[in-house]
Amino acid sequence: MAAPIAVAIDAPDIDTAARWASEVAPHVSTVKVGLELYLRYGPEVVGTLRGGNKTSVFLDLKLHDIPATVAGAARSLARFKPSILTVHAAGGREMISAAVEAAPQTTIAAVTILTSLDDAALADIGISGPSGDAARRLAVLAVESGARALVCSPHEVASLRAEVGPDVTLITPGVRPLGADHGDQARVATPEAAYEAGADLLVIGRPITRAPDPGAAAASIAAALRRVQAASA
Repeated sequence: MAAPIAVAIDAPDIDTAARWASEVAPHVSTVKVGLELYLRYGPEVVGTLRGGNKTSVFLDLKLHDIPATVAGAARSLARFKPSILTVHAAGGREMISAAVEAAPQTTIAAVTILTSLDDAALADIGISGPSGDAARRLAVLAVESGARALVCSPHEVASLRAEVGPDVTLITPGVRPLGADHGDQARVATPEAAYEAGADLLVIGRPITRAPDPGAAAASIAAALRRVQAASA
């Protein structure tokens, strides 16, 4: 059974992206396409990464604009059948609702607080913290607006689960195996800790894609998660 991992395919070119997706596909449920790769290759990259694999494609484009513009973008993107599409919760109720209505067959995931932001960074942009409280406020707004998934730091998973209940999918970036470089992430956790806290889908990029063998790295993390699942069953 594929592990609940979305591998962030932040590749320098489409051939490398396709290779990484193929190598990790036997071990993970999802591959994630970010803004840079999508802007470079457009819709072609969705079909290329999906290929003949059974992995889902997660379009992490973080739409954030007026409701009509986001609705149009979500409608256009829905044609490529992504399983998940992200919008910024900070876009507000009407914008989130517009995305949900425009792409009814796609799970709209609202990004709460970027995992690269700490409390000081939030204060700089005028968002009252601490980050956990800000994420919780945005999570409630997003779910009330129709979002069926939330993107949050592993640190906020437990509190958001208590706030929004069991039926909302919680997606956590900022996941790093023990000893891995944190890169530009400020609020991180290990895959095991994120899963045990209640995350449904773990976003992991560089610890897998920058490994000498991405497939083996994905398999190793997937095996660790299966051990946690077995222990909690």
